[in-house]
Amino acid sequence: MSAPVRFGTDGIRGRAGEVVTGELAYRLGRAVATVFAVPVYVGYDTRESSPALAAAVLHGLEEGGADAVNLGYFTTPGVAAIAQRRAGVGVVVSASHNPYHDNGLKVLGLGGAKLDLATESAVEEALAAAPAHPRGPRSTPPVDPLAEAEYVAWLRERVPVDLSGLSIVLDCAHGAASHVAPALFSATGARLEVIHDRPDGRNINHRAGSTDVAALIAAVTAHGADLGLALDGDADRLIAVDAEGTVRDGDDLLVLFALDRHARGVLEGGIAVTSMSNLGLHRALGAAGIGVVETEVGDRNVLLALDERGWTMGGEQSGHLIFRDLAPTGDGLLTGLLVGELVARRGPLGALARAAWVRVPQALVSLPRESVDVAEVEGLFAREVARHGLAEGESRLIVRLSGTEPVVRVMVEATSAALVEEYVAALAAIARL
Repeated sequence: MSAPVRFGTDGIRGRAGEVVTGELAYRLGRAVATVFAVPVYVGYDTRESSPALAAAVLHGLEEGGADAVNLGYFTTPGVAAIAQRRAGVGVVVSASHNPYHDNGLKVLGLGGAKLDLATESAVEEALAAAPAHPRGPRSTPPVDPLAEAEYVAWLRERVPVDLSGLSIVLDCAHGAASHVAPALFSATGARLEVIHDRPDGRNINHRAGSTDVAALIAAVTAHGADLGLALDGDADRLIAVDAEGTVRDGDDLLVLFALDRHARGVLEGGIAVTSMSNLGLHRALGAAGIGVVETEVGDRNVLLALDERGWTMGGEQSGHLIFRDLAPTGDGLLTGLLVGELVARRGPLGALARAAWVRVPQALVSLPRESVDVAEVEGLFAREVARHGLAEGESRLIVRLSGTEPVVRVMVEATSAALVEEYVAALAAIARL
């Protein structure tokens, strides 16, 4: 029996060829075939390691007796949508926003949903027991020729918007949406400028997409566009840029969508956010009488909170927004359509955001795990809060291990910008950066 492999906050992720290997991918295919008795839809992103890893997953699925369907290059939410439409489950080969040399394996449950904890444990157990070596030669099934068009039609059905009055710059991050995103937004009638849509296996997320929007800001400004939309490598996140070149992240979009839905009487309950969402979001939505529940980091935690309460909307500052009434999981393309619809209906994104809320000064620092003494980090924060004389509720510190990288995330925010700046400087000194 192989050593146990545990899923992190977003499946299994690590260096391709070292942590995420062909053997592991094959065994995962065998495990999924053991746990599920429905068709399995496999999609992958544009990293150079992804096609071979996906082929290994498909091989494992077929040798395990599963009905395996090869979707080819496909976004993570696209795999979820196809699994939902065709009553199956999904496997995605992607490391999302990570650099090209990483890769990951993610399993989507029945109907494209995130795995619940019991099912995740069953997959982990089956993975540990799965054989390491194939019985026979690999034979990769052909790519389903209908799935991409089905996914585009599904998105258009959910947001049948006319964006012919807008000029949009679309940043595909050289990722899984590089082909499907331009086709989708062209169908809306938008005047479209597309950047970073030429993947070469190694340029995914490189100075592109939702984790680096400098080129998008420049393109929006240069073209005088109304809106910029940046996806990440597997297109489950979206970050926007307004016509003035200001970045509008997931918090901005969550506030705008919550207030808009509330005003139209279609917000079901409140919204779920993670502990990383800005204090200003809580203040703005609280003032509007909108409930906010806070979860640990990770979109699965957001989904669980929504399902527990029967709410439909939530998300993360990173741009991973969830509209439970429209899709089984967060979908950057769906979010982009909804942002376009909001701007087309209500006016410029920048003006809407400025009128809706005020962001509290915030900083996020990533520190190598070995350099962090949590007690020292927290003690430093307490001293800074006392020195600046802030009252309860005017500042916040969160220290957590990353679920996708070997770092500790330290988030600090306060109504005093000086506290945030001075704390980050002091943190760098004690962490020996």
